[in-house]
Amino acid sequence: MEKAVAHRKIELQSHEDFTYLLANVRRAAQQRLDEAFPPVDADDSEDDLRSHIERLVQEYINKTFTLAAPNLSINGLPFDPQPYLSDTPSTAAAVPTETYEPFDERKHQRVLDLAREEEDLLAEIAALKHKVPLHVTSSVAEHFRAGLEADERALKLHSDALVKNSVEQARRELQAAEALVKGLERQEDVEKKYHEVLEALGRLARDMPSTVAKMERARVAGEYVVTQGQ
Repeated sequence: MEKAVAHRKIELQSHEDFTYLLANVRRAAQQRLDEAFPPVDADDSEDDLRSHIERLVQEYINKTFTLAAPNLSINGLPFDPQPYLSDTPSTAAAVPTETYEPFDERKHQRVLDLAREEEDLLAEIAALKHKVPLHVTSSVAEHFRAGLEADERALKLHSDALVKNSVEQARRELQAAEALVKGLERQEDVEKKYHEVLEALGRLARDMPSTVAKMERARVAGEYVVTQGQ
């Protein structure tokens, strides 16, 4: 006797998936039934044959899903289709049931690892809250100190240049003043010499007639002496 082969169950993600499959089967069956036995509204009486066939079709659908239920699983768990099955589609209601996932050691360990990782991250964040302000303060202080030193160097260079320019300008002004003083002193000497020359010319002009007269008398006297000697 051959050993039975175990087949993998059909996996559904939620109860809504089962409700969707059941509704599609019932809708297809209802369409075929309407094609074969169109509804009759005469005298508001029911079509006994149609009703009987419709009931048989619904029983068949319910039995089919009931037999298929052991081969179905929702989110990995066994599934009971009875709350979703009824005699007619109109009375069928999706009754969600609360299910619990079986204990999984790997997932449990993963949760523990994530919890430890969260604690490590929280500890790291707490440490950063203490370290970052100090680091930021040190960085700002260093930046301020570097900026202050740069400003001091720039101020010193500017001051040196200003002093140098001031000294150079003062030196040029002093040289110009010295040249002006020398020019004034020279002018005074020239004026003094000029006045002396004028005074000498004045004396010469005053003494010139007497000198000419003396020379004339000397000439006459000389001629007389010469004449007498002859």
